[in-house]
Amino acid sequence: MPADKEMPDTIRRSPKKAQRTWAKTHDSAVESYGEGERAHRTAFSSLKHSFEKVGDRWEPKDQKGPSDPQAAKGGRDARDSGSETFGGVDVLGHTRDELYERARDLDIKGRSSMSKNELARAIARKQ
Repeated sequence: MPADKEMPDTIRRSPKKAQRTWAKTHDSAVESYGEGERAHRTAFSSLKHSFEKVGDRWEPKDQKGPSDPQAAKGGRDARDSGSETFGGVDVLGHTRDELYERARDLDIKGRSSMSKNELARAIARKQ
């Protein structure tokens, strides 16, 4: 099974459901597209509909759905677009205030003047 060898450490530290989601999607994508970046992108896109990256692991989201503009796209739109992914931070599922609280917990400087997207970028860099 390719996913066993390819699974990133952040997913290995995550709940079993996150590991299964990533592995099943990755293996299916390998069958369809072959091993490589596209299989990984597909697996992460699937994972981000139910989980978000918090620190060094992926945690279940309160509401299922895309976490960022890139994850909301599919097919050719997703492949051809360079939309931002925000490093697994659930931008669409959180308010600015919720992201601000996470930024405060991470002691991110300048957070009070940041927009929602800026907070998400800063959180992604810090974790």
